[in-house]
Amino acid sequence: MSIKMSRFFSLVISFTVVFSYAFPISAAGEKVLIAPTGFEAFDTPSDDGKSVSLRWTASPSASIDTEYVVFMSENKDGPFVTEALRINSLTMYEDNTHSRSHYAEVDPEKILSKESGRKNNKKEKAKHFFKLVITSGSSAMATKQIVSAFPEGDWFNWKKLNNFVLMVSFVALLLFFLNHAKKSPNLFIRKISGLDAIDEALGRATEMGKPALFVHGLNGMGSISTIAAVNILGRIAYRIAEYDTTLKVSNIDPIVMSVSQEVVKESYLEAGRPDAYVEDNIFLAASEQFPYVAAVSGIMVREKPATNFFMGYFYAESLILAETGANTGAIQIAATDSYTQLPFFITTCDYTLIGEELYAASAYLSREPLLLGSLRAQDVGKGVLIAALVIGTMLVTCGVGFVKYLFMAG
Repeated sequence: MSIKMSRFFSLVISFTVVFSYAFPISAAGEKVLIAPTGFEAFDTPSDDGKSVSLRWTASPSASIDTEYVVFMSENKDGPFVTEALRINSLTMYEDNTHSRSHYAEVDPEKILSKESGRKNNKKEKAKHFFKLVITSGSSAMATKQIVSAFPEGDWFNWKKLNNFVLMVSFVALLLFFLNHAKKSPNLFIRKISGLDAIDEALGRATEMGKPALFVHGLNGMGSISTIAAVNILGRIAYRIAEYDTTLKVSNIDPIVMSVSQEVVKESYLEAGRPDAYVEDNIFLAASEQFPYVAAVSGIMVREKPATNFFMGYFYAESLILAETGANTGAIQIAATDSYTQLPFFITTCDYTLIGEELYAASAYLSREPLLLGSLRAQDVGKGVLIAALVIGTMLVTCGVGFVKYLFMAG
């Protein structure tokens, strides 16, 4: 029994010695703090010359309630009273390293300006001095060394080199397809059924002797969807002039109406039928959402157009318009980038252009080399990014982690 007790007391003494070595206790019962080592300050690489980087090795006495405080001064001899940084000991560890090093970036000029309550009017940047203090409760321990750094700007941000390479690659891809489209106007583009059905819809309107109705969305000319819709309107008006049928265009915005009038007029002139252009057929139906819906629905019910085009950005009125047109028996082709309204168009229209198909329609219909080349370059670029995401996910899952740094924002 005495041998077992002696072994037990030996283990207790050994544990006490190890614990007291790792976590020293003062005479007052408080834990003795050990100052962190390796404290350094240096100019932050690849920045605009405003920040200074700070790095130090974690203190072995740090615990959950321990904090690191960095004080700053413009003089080496102090006083160090301006607090530049305060962090908990469990935060802000340096990335991409296995060491227990803390890393932070501070803007000395901004801190001094905030401290003094006025802007720093100095044109020349000065060297800044830093002192690190570790605190825990009422105890504090400062490092012996005082470090300094001078912030300087860099010409190039190397953290964003991957973004630069991706941009250059895409520009090269774009120029290649633009040149290719000029040599080959029949450049392949994925078939869009809704656009292929335009000739069929306009042919039906011509045979029935009824007009075709083009309905703009509710956004103004500043919206990209409205610009795309006006481009489609120009191609439809050209076909309408060739078929010698009637085109009516309803608008909710006076500026969109003026632009639409000019676009339709130019299309009729291009088709050699300027005499067939009627300015009053491009009209302002109303200037508010639901009065506009009521006016356009009334046109559908009274005149029963053979074809309805809904092009642009729509809101809650989409289902009312599309349902009214469906009840009149018209062929309906819709195109919108409003994802909340797509379900209503899909269920009530014969053909629906979804999202980016609205933007691709201009290139699809006109076959202009500039638009074709841009569209093809975008498609190839998206394909490359999707492949990179799939392959990168597989590599990261398998433990190959360097791939994720290729697409970091920097």
